[in-house]
Amino acid sequence: MSIDNHLLAGMNLRKSYGNRDVVKGISIEIRRGEVVGLLGPNGSGKTTTIGMMLGLLKPSNGEILIDGKKIEENRIETLQKINFISPYIELPKKLTVKQNLVVYCKLYNVSDIKNRIEYLVEKLRLEDLLNRVTGELSSGQKNRASLAKALINSPSVLFLDEPTASLDPEIGDFVRSFLENYKKEKKISILLASHNMNEVTRLCKTVLMMKDGIIIDKGYPEELIKKHGRKNLEEVFLKLSRNKDELY
Repeated sequence: MSIDNHLLAGMNLRKSYGNRDVVKGISIEIRRGEVVGLLGPNGSGKTTTIGMMLGLLKPSNGEILIDGKKIEENRIETLQKINFISPYIELPKKLTVKQNLVVYCKLYNVSDIKNRIEYLVEKLRLEDLLNRVTGELSSGQKNRASLAKALINSPSVLFLDEPTASLDPEIGDFVRSFLENYKKEKKISILLASHNMNEVTRLCKTVLMMKDGIIIDKGYPEELIKKHGRKNLEEVFLKLSRNKDELY
């Protein structure tokens, strides 16, 4: 796999626990400014794959490169270029939103803390939430605060794990519109894991379908819909998730 023009590249990634292979030698590449969707049913290996590409899990085999540099050999430099949001990892509940953002600015060595926080507060409509305790916020409010955290270091690569899960339609649409505009403005690369097929169709240029630890299909959303003779991406997802013959 050529890594030219690829900001993020995972090559021949494998993760095993004992005799069980959870991820079985997959490769993922994301170009600068590209949004790639990673889809798969529960237990497909998505979360493990994201964990490896974030540097949280060590692959049993393979390597991950960010901007051409191996994470293993350049951890501090490469990890400064990435960030993530996940519904399973919350901000410290006893701190205010502003306190959380200041802490993460310091963790990522953000040079102009005041201006960075002010920029994200305006873009994500957090003005009325800054001095509120994070644990007392609604799901939608927590989501916007977590997204501000994920962008606090101006990452080149953003990992999104179910970014609009449990949000009402209005807030979900706001988050998706924000991500579209932010990507255009900052030219960041995004790896999106989501069960919301409309979200994936709207945001992603390329989609990877994962099952049983391998990539079973990939392509543009409209190409996959046509290839599998379905009306939308959700029907493609259900077909590939249920049909074992699609693995071969």
